[in-house]
Amino acid sequence: MMKIKMGLGASFLWLMPALAAPPQTTFSGKEFAFYQTLAPAALLVAEPNGKPLFADAAQQALIPASTTKLITALLALQHWGADHHFVTEFKVHIHPNGQAVLHLQSSGDPFLVSEELARIAIELAKRLRAQGIYQLAYLQMANRWYAEAIRLPGTGESLNPYDAINSAFSANFNSLHVLKKHGQWLSAEPQTPITPTALQIIKDAGLRLKDGQDERINTGTDPARNQQYAAELLIFFLRQQGIEVLDETLRQMPVSPVTPASVHYQHANQKNLAQVISAMLRYSTNFIANQLALNLVAEKTHLPAQAAAVSTYYAQALQHQFGWDAQQVRLVDGAGLSRQNRLSAHQLWQVLQALSPWRELLPEIEPGVFAKSGSLVGVSTLAGYFYYRQQWWPFVFLANQPVPYRYRNQLAKALYTQLPKE
Repeated sequence: MMKIKMGLGASFLWLMPALAAPPQTTFSGKEFAFYQTLAPAALLVAEPNGKPLFADAAQQALIPASTTKLITALLALQHWGADHHFVTEFKVHIHPNGQAVLHLQSSGDPFLVSEELARIAIELAKRLRAQGIYQLAYLQMANRWYAEAIRLPGTGESLNPYDAINSAFSANFNSLHVLKKHGQWLSAEPQTPITPTALQIIKDAGLRLKDGQDERINTGTDPARNQQYAAELLIFFLRQQGIEVLDETLRQMPVSPVTPASVHYQHANQKNLAQVISAMLRYSTNFIANQLALNLVAEKTHLPAQAAAVSTYYAQALQHQFGWDAQQVRLVDGAGLSRQNRLSAHQLWQVLQALSPWRELLPEIEPGVFAKSGSLVGVSTLAGYFYYRQQWWPFVFLANQPVPYRYRNQLAKALYTQLPKE
């Protein structure tokens, strides 16, 4: 049954309170006609100055899926700035028995990939050799950043890398890219070795591939094992630089030692925040989004981040910035994995307006369409900007029912071609 669509009217007054009733823009075509059959769904298109072109059900709270990442991107960029680099701190202490121990203080760097760990090993090895240290007894980690066994809603429910859980110290977004060859498990990435913990993760996952097949999986739901895997990668790269590590087991400690360190190195990730967010939006990396959300909580509260604190922080931050009722804001993770999340097209429009200084970080999904998509079972969303006549026109599409594959892109292209010529 076709639902009745409303054009512009009193329901749009919240957009531009001082705006006299503008003429209604009429869209047409099969894509728009199909939209008119969807329920629940919402659509909003506005001019660069905020003048409304079309709005339907723009105040209705719907599941936003990965368009939630636009909010995480906005809060992160406003808090840290586009040129921020996440830091991981390393100290080498000589214990009374003469053993050299590498202590690491991780602050939730969301982009510690193999190449970055290799760079860390090179810099650490230079400093160790300068002090005549060629052997480490073991690695020890102080985690004051995240609560233990943290797990955000929607994560850890499958082997899919998009479901990876978060941890204060991680490698490759807590995922493995593996290859089955001649009956053996190998790394499918030349820059990443296979490690003992990686092999155990594969075994426990029950992964079955044909010879020659490869697959990326997440590293499981145990934060301690995820951090052990990251430590083994770092140890591998240290050994490449001539630094031996006697015991590969990553040990935990409550806080970092306060005694003077023989070696002290603070590693700033090569990628700045703008590059991290650009990758997050392009590849819809849930791990990065949730890692950013947890880091925001840890820095704002000065306490180890907890999953429940993400919802509270987002509600308060968005109430402060947009005046949203904190009791009605429902965002329980930073990625959009949870079906508990709710946003309206109007709210996402407000976010797009605030995000405009960084809008070029969004991927160009179609010519002239820069947007973030979202997908869950029975959910299809798209929010971003049309770059038209050398200006940026915000739009939001939310559908909480199944739609054909790539329909949202087709709708966006159709709307783009019908924007006002003058």
